[in-house]
Amino acid sequence: MAKYTGPSCRLCRREGGKLFLKGEKCFSDKCPVSIKAYAPGQHGQRRGRVSEYGTQLREKQKIRRIYGVLEGQFRRYFERASQTRGVTGELLLRFLELRLDNVAYRLGYGSSRAEARQVVRHGHITVNGRRVDIPSYQVRAGDVVAVAESARQHARILAAVEAAAARGFPEWLSVDSANLQATVKAVPVREDMAPDLNEQVVVELYSK
Repeated sequence: MAKYTGPSCRLCRREGGKLFLKGEKCFSDKCPVSIKAYAPGQHGQRRGRVSEYGTQLREKQKIRRIYGVLEGQFRRYFERASQTRGVTGELLLRFLELRLDNVAYRLGYGSSRAEARQVVRHGHITVNGRRVDIPSYQVRAGDVVAVAESARQHARILAAVEAAAARGFPEWLSVDSANLQATVKAVPVREDMAPDLNEQVVVELYSK
């Protein structure tokens, strides 16, 4: 399976903003995006105008990298969104937000989505009391997502939860940090998701 193994911060610089791929480093003064606010590479500071297609491609890559999905996975999410009644772009982001690894990240069970994905794969997360080790598992309204009993003393999980609590949790999640569990109150709407994402240009890209 194709997998990017290079520096995560290079991806953030390429997309021109923080993708929050490195946990707490992204919130510190050591974040390379804050230090070098230009694209990586020899000609990173001299990039010219970007075409319409280039803008669409960069936005698609930005969203795909934020949620940590491969190209084939991303296209399947788009196809599912386009076949579902509703606004395609919003549905696309909703499906990505409802991935179990993303929900675990939102709840602070990992300091980054990559770490949350690892926590899920190791069987440390339960949904409605049952262990689920599939990062792409789609949670639904009413589901209870929690840290498995055997992992509740893991120092990294506890530290990540504390940091997430300080930043605040999404409105669509009812969080019980003391018991390391949360209930999905409702599926997220567009206002609950990142305002700096332009999903419409991704729809235009795939609609060509």
